Amino acid sequence: MFTHALRLDGALKFLFLLKQTILKVSIRLLSFTSSCDSHSMFDFFLFSPIMTTGNLQFAYSRVSDTIMVGRMRLLGTEESITIFILILAQGFHYSRTCVCDQQYFCNCSSNHLQQVPKVPANALGLDLSFNQIKSIHMNDLSPYSELKTLNLHKNKLKFIHKDAFKSQHKLEVLDLSLNNLKNLSSSWFHELNSLQQLNLAGNPYPTLGPAPIFQSLLNLRTLRVGSPSLREVYKNGLDGLTHLDEMTFIASNLKSYENGSLKAARPIGLVSLNLQNLFQNDPELVSEVLQDVSHPETLLIINDAVLKTNISTEPFKAAREGGTKSLSFQNSTTTDEAMTSLLMVMDGSSLSYIGLENVHLIGQGWWQKASYTHYENLHTAYIRNLEIQGFFKFSSMMQLGFLLVHLHKVSVINGTVFVIPRQTTPLLKNLEYLDLSQNLLSDLTIEPTLYTDYGAYQNLNTLNVSQNILKSLGLISRLATKLKSLRYLDLSHNSFVSMPESCSWPATLRFLNLSSTKLRKMTPCLPSSLTALDLSENDLMVFNQRFPQLTMLILTGNRFMKLPHGELFPRLQNLLIQRNALRMFNGSDLKRFKSLQYLEASNNNFVCSCEFVSFFRHDVNHFITIRDGLHNYVCDTPFTLRGDAVDSVSLSVFECYMIPAVLVLCSLIIIVLGLIVVTCYKFHIIWYLQMTKAWIQAKRKPAVGQLAEELRYDAFVSYSQHDAEWVEEILVPELESAHPPFALCLHKRDFQPGRWIVDNIIDSIEKSHRTLFVLSEHFVTSEWCRYELDFSHFRIVDEHNDSAVLVLLEPIEKETIPKRFCKLRKIMNSRTYLEWPEDEEKRREFWSNLKAALQKDE
Repeated sequence: MFTHALRLDGALKFLFLLKQTILKVSIRLLSFTSSCDSHSMFDFFLFSPIMTTGNLQFAYSRVSDTIMVGRMRLLGTEESITIFILILAQGFHYSRTCVCDQQYFCNCSSNHLQQVPKVPANALGLDLSFNQIKSIHMNDLSPYSELKTLNLHKNKLKFIHKDAFKSQHKLEVLDLSLNNLKNLSSSWFHELNSLQQLNLAGNPYPTLGPAPIFQSLLNLRTLRVGSPSLREVYKNGLDGLTHLDEMTFIASNLKSYENGSLKAARPIGLVSLNLQNLFQNDPELVSEVLQDVSHPETLLIINDAVLKTNISTEPFKAAREGGTKSLSFQNSTTTDEAMTSLLMVMDGSSLSYIGLENVHLIGQGWWQKASYTHYENLHTAYIRNLEIQGFFKFSSMMQLGFLLVHLHKVSVINGTVFVIPRQTTPLLKNLEYLDLSQNLLSDLTIEPTLYTDYGAYQNLNTLNVSQNILKSLGLISRLATKLKSLRYLDLSHNSFVSMPESCSWPATLRFLNLSSTKLRKMTPCLPSSLTALDLSENDLMVFNQRFPQLTMLILTGNRFMKLPHGELFPRLQNLLIQRNALRMFNGSDLKRFKSLQYLEASNNNFVCSCEFVSFFRHDVNHFITIRDGLHNYVCDTPFTLRGDAVDSVSLSVFECYMIPAVLVLCSLIIIVLGLIVVTCYKFHIIWYLQMTKAWIQAKRKPAVGQLAEELRYDAFVSYSQHDAEWVEEILVPELESAHPPFALCLHKRDFQPGRWIVDNIIDSIEKSHRTLFVLSEHFVTSEWCRYELDFSHFRIVDEHNDSAVLVLLEPIEKETIPKRFCKLRKIMNSRTYLEWPEDEEKRREFWSNLKAALQKDE
């Protein structure tokens, strides 16, 4: 109901906003509409569908289309707006009347409806109860031929067309109760061949018949007819109904009854009669009714009766003659005198069941006059909510000994019973079932109540003393031990609080209910012979006792943080542990239960870890069957997932495998960094960055001619270390001893100590007028020579000068120069180079040309 209410509230808000939007648009459009069509507004009024849940979208489209084509003409602007608002208001009203669910049941209850609303044509159920509908016309229900349930309870129905239900061939349930129908027509039911339940109670029709109203309802199983207004009853075709199982007849002011009117084709399983004061005022009329409905297979329920004198019980002679075996009084008032008279009237009958529910009893319990009656067949007495006027003056049950000795099943529920005297218990030798729940039994009175001497309770197999004020579990166990046949014991809703360390129980005990008994700790007190144990709604946290025969265990509403050890329950098949503090469970936990088939563990504080989510989504069904709905298993932590269903949670790799994922990520970062370092080393990225930096700095500097004072050297000599002997012993002495001498820069001599070598190279080349490259096979294999060559090439290209001077110590084929020395190839192709001659006679010319190449430009 709460879900439906939220759904309806959301729908109402949406429709209200929709209505406001359409109104605003329509008013703006109308304000700009000058030409009008007198028929347009009325066309819209007549043909636009009612805005129910099923056709809301269609209605909205019709409204939009009508506005967009601008057909509201001829009428004045104010009149058009007024009518339009009325139409929308009517559409909005109907849009909130019905809510249809996925089972095609439409709830239109309590909406002040005055006529049958429009709902989807495929609706299977329609609830129109508690509205203001006064009539049902021929076509009101004709579109809904699929209906199986129609509820018109508590309306103001006065008129139903004879063919109103003509299309309802599939209708199974029809409720017309509590309306204003003053006449019933058999024509209503001619086509209702599938009808199984019909309720016509609470209408002011004075007569039932004489036309056979119900003869066409061949499949009818439940019928409720009558009201305080009913005066006359005639035969109505019940004698042709072969499937009727239940009938309720209300006629507290009945005046005339035709014999056989309530007699069906076969015995009715349950007949409920509400005749009130007729038992006292017209017992002969009641006898005629009882004569038709009494049968050994019929449970006869007398509702709202007043039985105070011997006269009021005389009609039950007809029940005795009809062979009634089951008789129940509900919501009635009686006296011990009338009950004594009833026992005398039913003396010697085959009565086996008698029930008193919500009965007010007046008297002091004097049953002596009935003490000689015979009720050998009476084996069940059911008493619930019995109110005894002058309870403390009421005498002992000893006077009912003639009944007690035959009883097998006794239920006295909520009857203010505080003790069964020891003198009474020996009369209960045949008792097999005793229910004393919701009474006033205490530790002081439970001992005489369960007094077992003289053969009392020796056949008792079921005992229910729940919802009393018992406090000692040890006392109960000691008393129960004497019940040699006891199998089922219900001690729930008492206040035991603690459990003794050891207890004695009958070996026959199989079911024990200790729910809601405020237990805080388990001890070996409980019997190991149990097959079913209910410990729900307590304060338990640990379960450590072995139960080899247990097949069902209920631990709902405790404080368990994990499943109990499965080894303790080798035969357990059903485990209920909802509303505890469970964090998670896995396959290992469930494998310990060798026989577990069904688990109910919803509404716990589940930690939605990757392990638990994966297990619950993919593997839990391989171990057990979840019976309380997977959607009820929701996450409590982490906070971001709180309230989400476990089977719908999706966790990322980092959430599930944090440490491996971090390790992999760190490894990837290290590998990438390593690759970057290797790449930088392999392709000399650092060098090129330095060159780029130097190039940028050089760009910002003035021209070389303007910085002549910064050129400290005539030439920077770039050579391989393998050619150092030639450079240092031949080249340098020759050039530095020339007239004038050349200032040469050598890395061994002139590089600044402690400075990065690349910075030294760049700085030395920039401060040299020329760069002298001593080329050899060793040169093209040196990485440092390559760096010097690259930067020199950069100066040539960027500054457009002739700063590079090439000297070949030995012949080098251009094809043999490695590809990484591509810039050397370019320089050799674009520059004239000098070759060191082997012939000494040619060396003078070599030195002359070299010195000329190194000379500074004027």
